[in-house]
Amino acid sequence: MPLPIPHPLNEVVVYAFSPSVGGTPIPARAVAPVRGRVIKTGSVLYGAITTADAAIAVAINGTAVTNGGFTITQSGSAAGDVDEGYPTAANNINEGEQISFTPSGASGTTIGANFYAIIRKT
Repeated sequence: MPLPIPHPLNEVVVYAFSPSVGGTPIPARAVAPVRGRVIKTGSVLYGAITTADAAIAVAINGTAVTNGGFTITQSGSAAGDVDEGYPTAANNINEGEQISFTPSGASGTTIGANFYAIIRKT
């Protein structure tokens, strides 16, 4: 049975974990296993953030990815909440380069999150 939305075979997903996007934000990092373009970024929360929205900055080797960052909205947040960014520039990446996800702005509870980046191989 085919997938409802066929996905290209030339895409790789990398994951990173941060133990806290809230109380004391801790950046998460992943390493690209292939050369390509980051076409989507996102997160999955482990619980509700309680005080303010969390802004997530995404960078490749310290250079900000245009439109790669996104906001985890505090209102209505809960475990399993998914938020995404759709990079439009500064998203080329080489094998072995670092992708960082840096949370800021949220306070209150220490809540972990998984981050991901989808890389389309070139």
